[in-house]
Amino acid sequence: MQNQEGTPQGGSISPLLSNIYLHYALDLWVEQWRKRNAHGDVIIVRFAYDFVMGFQNKVEAERFLHELKERFGKFNLSLQPEKTRLIEFGRYAAARRRARGEGKPEAFDFLGFTHLCDRTHKGSKFIVLRQTIRKRMQAKLKEIKEELRQRMNASVPETGKWLRSVVSGYYRYYAVPRNLPAMKSFYREIMRLWHAALQRRSQKAKVDWKRMYKIVNRWLPVPRITHPYPEHRFGVTT
Repeated sequence: MQNQEGTPQGGSISPLLSNIYLHYALDLWVEQWRKRNAHGDVIIVRFAYDFVMGFQNKVEAERFLHELKERFGKFNLSLQPEKTRLIEFGRYAAARRRARGEGKPEAFDFLGFTHLCDRTHKGSKFIVLRQTIRKRMQAKLKEIKEELRQRMNASVPETGKWLRSVVSGYYRYYAVPRNLPAMKSFYREIMRLWHAALQRRSQKAKVDWKRMYKIVNRWLPVPRITHPYPEHRFGVTT
């Protein structure tokens, strides 16, 4: 029996259908809500079915969340309770919470990064600090470990070319300012996993670390920051 509602779990068409559906169910409605009800700034950043919103006024944020649940109910949609919450975040959040005797502003996860309120090294400017979500990195390392097992009998150059491609793609996404420690940790773990795979393959001729460093230097790119600090606040695209 064919489903009349929803999208196939894991199907390649699912993200496209989600985008189309949420464009009408969410994006256009947010734009209308902003014009009708908001006195302060309202921004939205959405990717597929994940989105983050920012409100200048707390009262408007609370009202919007209540009305969003009603709006989604009309389209047979619902918000995931474990991922839906209101937090105080932004340029003035730390100072305001300090004045009330509260702790640091809460962080939130979005698109592979944990986002935190922070300041530049000199402390002069507010920044949104983005750091790789630990679980995401662990999941990627687990995936690479399994693939290395499958490539047990492949040559070092063949595996090296594949790993270079994987690691380069990972860097291109996560190479944001102040995220270098996480990238270096990823680099070291890749080196350790590859060394363990080569050791298992060659029981008699062990690969010592002196040789391993040469292999790594030949094939794996060194992590470095490639993305600048954002110069403009998030735009809103609907």
